[in-house]
Amino acid sequence: MGTATIKRLVTCKYINYIKWVKVTKKLNGQEKQIRKMGKGEHFGELALIREILRTATCTAVGPVTCFSIDKEVFEETIPIEHLELHDDISSKVLEEPDAPEKTSPSSYLRLKDLIPVLYQEGRYQGEPVTLGVGGFGRVELVTTLHHGKYFAMKRVSKKHIVAKRQEEHVLFEKRILKAIKSDFIVRLHSAFKDTRYIYMIMEFCVGGEIWTKLKEVGRFDEPIAVFCAACVVEAYAYLHKKGIMYRDLKPENLMLDAKGYVKLVDFGFAKELVHGNKTYSFCGTPEYMAPEIIQNQGHDFAADFWSLGILVYELLVGSPPFSSSEPAKIYPKILDGVLKFPPYMGEGAKSLISKLCRPRPGQRLGNTKNGIKDVRHHRWFSSMNWHKLRVGQVEAPTIRLIRKGPCYINFDRFPFDQALADEEFSGWDKNL
Repeated sequence: MGTATIKRLVTCKYINYIKWVKVTKKLNGQEKQIRKMGKGEHFGELALIREILRTATCTAVGPVTCFSIDKEVFEETIPIEHLELHDDISSKVLEEPDAPEKTSPSSYLRLKDLIPVLYQEGRYQGEPVTLGVGGFGRVELVTTLHHGKYFAMKRVSKKHIVAKRQEEHVLFEKRILKAIKSDFIVRLHSAFKDTRYIYMIMEFCVGGEIWTKLKEVGRFDEPIAVFCAACVVEAYAYLHKKGIMYRDLKPENLMLDAKGYVKLVDFGFAKELVHGNKTYSFCGTPEYMAPEIIQNQGHDFAADFWSLGILVYELLVGSPPFSSSEPAKIYPKILDGVLKFPPYMGEGAKSLISKLCRPRPGQRLGNTKNGIKDVRHHRWFSSMNWHKLRVGQVEAPTIRLIRKGPCYINFDRFPFDQALADEEFSGWDKNL
């Protein structure tokens, strides 16, 4: 019986035949066992993905055969969206071995502790900051006296939700957002309710909407468009792996964080779908709807790739390829499928958009045999280091779009609405 010990692993090892492996780490000066692994399990993947050294020790108890692959082969053969990273408490110790346990400021949020942030100057000086308004309600900027962290508070009238028969959509959005852990999707910290409103306490993205930035500059240069689209690709990869269609891609639903990274927000049209099945809902923004949605032929994840093509076009041109002041006139243009490219658009962008916006869903880039890998490997993304993007090591070209000043400076300004929504007591939100 032998014992093999490997410390600070920098390659990924797959256990082929083994009794078991014990994983230990020094905690408070003592070596403690924090995990067991058996046949078929692996370790070291976090070192390859996040380029950090491991401080845990993996000890094989009994005969062992290990297979190792280096970083280059690992990244080519095992896309990160197909790799199951451990989320249990022992793996958390492995993931950040030198960091002390910290309690997230959002873990003890209470609705009564949230206070509005006020405009410090201008027309609405002294009024609460409103980040956005819409048919759904309002998004307001709030903070707490405890730690000074900012949050975006989405406040929706319960009576309005019932009137629009959106109860299930709201409950689904809350459930999905609470479960999502992706750096390319805005995080939901907490959800609250009272007799009038549903409150969703979201991550605050200080850079504002991509839509606002696009209107400020007219159109994006290619490096910015590539970066924005790449962030969306990573969000799609995460969602599609979990069986979630997004179905509402547009610049208004893309936010910039402090680093300039792009994050998806608003999951009102998202839907869970088993791969291979279709759904027949008619939903989305008209300019971004895929032909199969308009024709009610049933749609699946391919509709998201169509909207990605439309987004790339709008980022580079400043407006979507199929548009009209009347939605009814947009749909025939989409069904005709004639894409007109301006002379300044590069061949790589034209190629990507054309392949993403193919009329037949089964022929769309991203929806064929190799899946989203084909999108990543398209020549328009040749400058993108996907691994570095996933771990936040790509310098975001969007950072220059973010203005400096008060925390709300990158958002449009809205007057405060003092009117209270009517109370609602049906109890549909009892499990929120």
